[in-house]
Amino acid sequence: MKNSIARNFNFFSLLQFAFPTMIMMVFMSLYTIVDGIFISRLVGTDALSATNIVYPAISLVIAIGVMLATGGSAIIARKMGAGNFDSAREDFSFIILTGLIAGFLLMGIGNAFLEPISRVLGATDVLLDDCIGYLSVSLYLAPACILQLLFQTLFVTAGKPVFGLILTISGGLANMVLDYLFMGPLQMGVRGAALATGIGQLIPAVVGTIYFLFVRHSLYFVKPRIRIRVLKDSCLNGSSEMVTNLSNAVVTYLFNIMMLKFLGEPGVAAITIVLYGQFLFNALYMGFSMGVAPVISFNYGSKNHPMLQKVFKICLCFIGISSVLITVLALISSPVIVQIFTPADSETFRIANTGFFLFSLNYLFAGINIFASSMFTAFSDGKISAVISFVRTFVLITANILILPYFIGVNGIWLAVPIAECMTVFLSVYYFLKKRNDYHYFPTVRRTSDSSAN
Repeated sequence: MKNSIARNFNFFSLLQFAFPTMIMMVFMSLYTIVDGIFISRLVGTDALSATNIVYPAISLVIAIGVMLATGGSAIIARKMGAGNFDSAREDFSFIILTGLIAGFLLMGIGNAFLEPISRVLGATDVLLDDCIGYLSVSLYLAPACILQLLFQTLFVTAGKPVFGLILTISGGLANMVLDYLFMGPLQMGVRGAALATGIGQLIPAVVGTIYFLFVRHSLYFVKPRIRIRVLKDSCLNGSSEMVTNLSNAVVTYLFNIMMLKFLGEPGVAAITIVLYGQFLFNALYMGFSMGVAPVISFNYGSKNHPMLQKVFKICLCFIGISSVLITVLALISSPVIVQIFTPADSETFRIANTGFFLFSLNYLFAGINIFASSMFTAFSDGKISAVISFVRTFVLITANILILPYFIGVNGIWLAVPIAECMTVFLSVYYFLKKRNDYHYFPTVRRTSDSSAN
């Protein structure tokens, strides 16, 4: 059986294969940003604050879905590369079933303790009702959220990235339209925002389920075999992506605290704008890394080392070029992007414009670190992937946020991420070199005997 990830890739064909996933991630970041704009404009800033307060609980749902998707995809693609399609389909079905069960568990447990969870996360009396409303609706649709995350990755593994992209765009457009309808004419408040997001997630979840039930291509539903080792390896392989999602919640909290201390509420608004920009620009790197990961897993599983080396070289070339271009674009466009969120004559604009410029230096380094973590996940080396991700998204950024401002003032907050990304590059390169002979993504240098020289 021939799968589209089994072909002979060059620079443009690999970019073409990853392109739908890149567009999908960029689009997802865009409709998330639009979602926040609708909440702020149609309901109010208190509602936007409420959604941010319960974000850590929702990020747990997302983190579990991403962990199973990326970790499970590596195992499935590797087995497909080795020709074990029956086993790959059983694991695929098992991973989907596990994600669905996890979604229902989170739905039940979360809704049983809505007020305590909201209070622990910082909800005040003013915000409590909106926190409970948004979190409750979001948790009722947690199974759809997890299925969407699983399918958007596994459609790539199945060699159908364009179909996955179409589903994601359909869900995103539905979310945007329903945001306006529910929060505008129907006056449903913040619960309408959560419902719109959930329905947007239901579209790829339901259509994906139907597709894998009835379309007999490379991957489709079969009777799942419960393999605890597969679940364990999937969780381990995808742990770096889970760490990234959970770390982002903690880091966002620290940014807010430090901004309140140094610049007050306008500083918090400014860092929110800058982090929206990071979400958008990093989506390109994340989409590319997710798009090429099944190709890496497949060729590693099939022991096609020459193609694996070629793909690795292409990836480094693309990331190097795009890192420079994205950094230049971010530096030049910072005033335009900031003005989308706040008037040019406001204090928030002044703070965010300076911050966005300094913060944008991180894009020179972020791409290679995101790719490094994703690549080792594709090799099913979850330990190294998690180390890179944890050091990058939590350890170094947290240390920089807490230390740098006391030496260089508020600029230390803006430079916390660029410096952390730069430092992480050394860790990524270290693991690239250390593991090159284990995974064969560098050409093997053979030593020749010079005994005949005499």
